[in-house]
Amino acid sequence: MKYFIGIDIGATRIKLGVLDSDFRIIKRRELDTSAFTAKGMLIEALTEAVIHLRRGLRKKISAIGIGVPGLVNPHRGFIHYLVNIPGWENVPLKRILAGRLGTPVFLDNDVNVMALAELYRGRAKGKRNVVCLTLGTGVGGGIILEGRLYRGTNFSAGELGHIPLNEEGPACNCGGKACLERYVGNRYIVEKALEKIKKAPLPTIIPDLIKNDFSRLTPEVLSIALKKGDLLAKEIWQEVGRRVGIGLSGIVNLLNPDMFIIGGGIAGAGEVLFNAVRKTVKERAMRIPAETVEIVPSKLKGNAGIIGAVVLAKLGLITKK
Repeated sequence: MKYFIGIDIGATRIKLGVLDSDFRIIKRRELDTSAFTAKGMLIEALTEAVIHLRRGLRKKISAIGIGVPGLVNPHRGFIHYLVNIPGWENVPLKRILAGRLGTPVFLDNDVNVMALAELYRGRAKGKRNVVCLTLGTGVGGGIILEGRLYRGTNFSAGELGHIPLNEEGPACNCGGKACLERYVGNRYIVEKALEKIKKAPLPTIIPDLIKNDFSRLTPEVLSIALKKGDLLAKEIWQEVGRRVGIGLSGIVNLLNPDMFIIGGGIAGAGEVLFNAVRKTVKERAMRIPAETVEIVPSKLKGNAGIIGAVVLAKLGLITKK
């Protein structure tokens, strides 16, 4: 039995895990991305975390897989830039970590990695055409076409969060305007929720949950309010679902996928969100592809990133042979 390390770098949290060849999690660890204000600090923290994880293992780590939230060259293990983590431009992360750790390293976009996890171990198993979407600080996508991960000419395919929804609209971190991410990313959801709470169109328990400290408002708080039956939280999540559904409708018409798999923290809002997405796709996409496409939550949930990173590592070792 071989051991691998999977690393899922997010704009908010970094998840690391030691997995065996059957994708069982042996050890895991999490880091707060915002605790590392410089690129060098984060690379050092990743190095130390890997050293810590492999300490005491009976076997050597065969390879390390990493998913990152941005544009990368997976063949070179090179990060072009990360949209929501400043300071990460033109970073040869594969070379740096492989040199420090003495272990083969494989790198790809984080939602490509999630798509691999779902294809090999999750809901996409046995499907031919699947689009994976993560909803969190950013909005990312991974595309499986005819049973294979599709990366595009410059390995940049799947940036679903940066599909523009309007001609004009709020500026996005990517440099564009009116991107899907700018309407359904964490920051926007909180902004819109604050507007609605202050207008108080519906009775709400949200201020009580955060003790009237609005700096503590997060999508997780809104999900808790929803589960407690809060009508304003329900309205907010239905609006988010409608926006996501509008974005997915164009993808339905373009790719005619079997399935959308949605993960990330925002997916924790549950069926209120998913039902709004499904309803909007039925209304907005062309009838034939809209009738057959499934829209489901990730089976692997919070572990999809580290499991997919290990799939990436295992496939990378096979390709090298």
